[in-house]
Amino acid sequence: MTEIEPAGCAPIAPGYRFVRTHAFSEEQVSRFAMAAGDENPLHHDAQFARGTRFGGLIASGTHTTSLLLGLTATHFASRGSVLGTSFSVDLLRPVLATETVVMEWQVTSIAAHSRGGCILELQGAMRGTDDRTRVHAHGTVLFTPDA
Repeated sequence: MTEIEPAGCAPIAPGYRFVRTHAFSEEQVSRFAMAAGDENPLHHDAQFARGTRFGGLIASGTHTTSLLLGLTATHFASRGSVLGTSFSVDLLRPVLATETVVMEWQVTSIAAHSRGGCILELQGAMRGTDDRTRVHAHGTVLFTPDA
């Protein structure tokens, strides 16, 4: 990969950001966990969860991660062709089932791909209304903008 001119995937360039807000609900958290095969009672048994250090239901890691990664696909698919090639996540803090979060990604580098398009390196985060990071992520996507 070689560094490309910013016009190659314009207007995408290092520093480019995109954001989405998401409001969780207990019903959503429970349904997602069960659909994903995550039967941990922290995600679907409100009575059990109230007795834990979290004081209530929390979203599963698969749920928070899916929303964060899905944001990259949704955002870039509206501008061209996108394929996620690598993601890593750190689950730093629980996300309460009644919490509203802000998900944000930033392009950290861009490079030409040998078969066209560009490779975008991204840093992402899911933050609560207290601005504390719940989930931190790094991703790589192959993006080919619409002509």
